[in-house]
Amino acid sequence: MDSQFQITVFSNQPYDESFLRAAGPDLQWRFLPQPLTIDTVQLATGSCAVCVFVNDDLSAAILQQLQQLGVKYIALRCAGFNNVDLATAHRLGIRVARVPAYSPEAVAEHCVAMMLCLNRKLHKAYNRVRDDNFSLQGLLGFNLHGKTVGLIGTGRIGQATARILHGFGMQLLCFDPQPNPAALPPSARYVDLATLYRDSDVISLHCPLTPDSHHLVNQAALAQMKNGVMLINTSRGGLIDTKAVIDALKSKKIGLLGLDVYEQEADLFFKDLSEEMIADEVFQRLLTFPNVLITGHQAFFTQEALSQISQITVANLRALCSGDVCANELKA
Repeated sequence: MDSQFQITVFSNQPYDESFLRAAGPDLQWRFLPQPLTIDTVQLATGSCAVCVFVNDDLSAAILQQLQQLGVKYIALRCAGFNNVDLATAHRLGIRVARVPAYSPEAVAEHCVAMMLCLNRKLHKAYNRVRDDNFSLQGLLGFNLHGKTVGLIGTGRIGQATARILHGFGMQLLCFDPQPNPAALPPSARYVDLATLYRDSDVISLHCPLTPDSHHLVNQAALAQMKNGVMLINTSRGGLIDTKAVIDALKSKKIGLLGLDVYEQEADLFFKDLSEEMIADEVFQRLLTFPNVLITGHQAFFTQEALSQISQITVANLRALCSGDVCANELKA
């Protein structure tokens, strides 16, 4: 790979730049805080490749402009690729690669942390003690040991989550269109979605966002779940019909909700909006519920994961820009 090939990094954060420079110190980087949109695509002028993240827009119109600017390669520094029009990319001759796996334990541990925090109300207890309030009223939780957790998706992250929850003594129900029972602990068994919804005390989502999984958790699915179910999503926001979930919170069908992702997060997450008025009324409604915990898409955010993401991204870029075979290239 010619080190003079310029790579424009969109949606850059200071930590992205630090880890990418460490992984590819010889490469010619251009780091931009702006997301890739129809209004910012011209910033890729002069680059042979762009490096993008989960909320960057890689729809047909933008891909066409990238090709006209001479961009030949797209490196996703994430696993999901639902934001990429792959058919158009291939038609235009733009090669696309992703990071299919990086420290699955990072996301799994954050998922379990959300379960524990919600259940034992650690976020509330923290604020109480800082106000010299040591009352336990309203902080009652339940033992995870012996409860049943439903895992939707048993890829690397789902498997890592299953291992942790097996250690907690939970019973595991799993659903995946491509079962892999050998990768799961002894307490896990595959069931259909209806059984998982009906029998799970806790449900956690670990599947990609596809046309088939869009709004997987909708009004009909919620109706099949236990009253007071705990629902956790550290995967993709579009897996959940947020308005249906709000209705389920109001009716107490959902007892506890943990979200690290949100369907309209592109306008919110990875930004400091503390001095601004957030106009998203659906998101604002979620924040009013005392049994909802939201984090800003940080489940992946560990030193180990960022290091692996950057190393794989740089390896992908080297292979793509050299015209070599790239093991992580997305095919049509």
